[in-house]
Amino acid sequence: MEVLSLLESTFIVERYLFSTNQSGIFTCRDCRETQLLCFDMSVLGGFALKRIGVLTSGGDSPGMNAAIRAVVRKAIFHGLEVYGISYGYQGLINGDIKKMELGSVGDIIHRGGTMLYTARCEEFKTLEGQQKGIEQLKKFGIEGLVVIGGDGSYRGAQQLTKHGFPTIGVPGTIDNDIPGTDFTIGFDTALNTVIDAIDKIRDTATSHDRTYVIEVMGRHAGDLALWAGLADGAETIVIPEAEHNMEQILATIKRGQERGKKHSIIVVAEGVGSGMEFGDRISKEMNMETRVTVLGHIQRGGSPTGADRVLASRLGAKAVDLLLEGKAGMTVGIQKNELVYHPIDEILDQPHTIDQEMYKLSQELSI
Repeated sequence: MEVLSLLESTFIVERYLFSTNQSGIFTCRDCRETQLLCFDMSVLGGFALKRIGVLTSGGDSPGMNAAIRAVVRKAIFHGLEVYGISYGYQGLINGDIKKMELGSVGDIIHRGGTMLYTARCEEFKTLEGQQKGIEQLKKFGIEGLVVIGGDGSYRGAQQLTKHGFPTIGVPGTIDNDIPGTDFTIGFDTALNTVIDAIDKIRDTATSHDRTYVIEVMGRHAGDLALWAGLADGAETIVIPEAEHNMEQILATIKRGQERGKKHSIIVVAEGVGSGMEFGDRISKEMNMETRVTVLGHIQRGGSPTGADRVLASRLGAKAVDLLLEGKAGMTVGIQKNELVYHPIDEILDQPHTIDQEMYKLSQELSI
């Protein structure tokens, strides 16, 4: 037991894995970093993975396939076996798991959606559901897991790590609402989809002298609305992170009319309210023809942009690297074009924020 004493003098023992007491989750007493370590009662060293799994969860986003491809090929490059789990945590509970080869991820890097499919799973939020999932992982001999998705997916990964199962999160969501990374997989593609739609709407708005309200996705985050609105020169951008005043919005439209402007574009994030409600009020109070376009799920589809393909490839490969290094309960990201990783616990505790300078700029340019 000398090795265990040495281990516990250096690390805080969070949990021994399963019932072997030969590997576990530990937090360094000095640097506070959580790691997965393995020992054989005589040698203390890194955890030698043999088999990992990968799943996608929550809403799909363009670039998820590129991330899956990176995880599979990076793992195989390092001599690991990889198992794909279909339909997210629901598929994990159901044992919808199959081995993946190099050819399994051929010709998918350019495709939207996710080849592993995705689903939301209320059962996995329960202890019983989590234990069912862990039993399936043990059944297939999977020793580490990469979870691609948003904050809900991260919460599942967090619970797996707490139960002693090493998991790494990869940010895949068009909302760009995951702290610890400048961009999430799918955001750039969705942004360009929104920009293309607004460009087309502006053409008809100009032709008919109409004001258009365009509702975009973003229940709790206004990144899509802010970036697209700035890129398309919207007169008003309404997002959850900033207070809006309907009187100011109406005043902006009126100022434009007074200088001869005959049309306006207003971009509204869905988390603020219904685009139809905004349109009805503008039409009523301004006595002007107003149209509303709800872009909806078109924002989630489509072939990922080059930026999303590269980002997904880098993040997916980094997730495998972290598992090989014995890391657990981490999420990967990119900040200032450098790959980074943070504890999932910290990421889930942080609120989403927007670039306030960018929001201020959007207001200055829409005078």
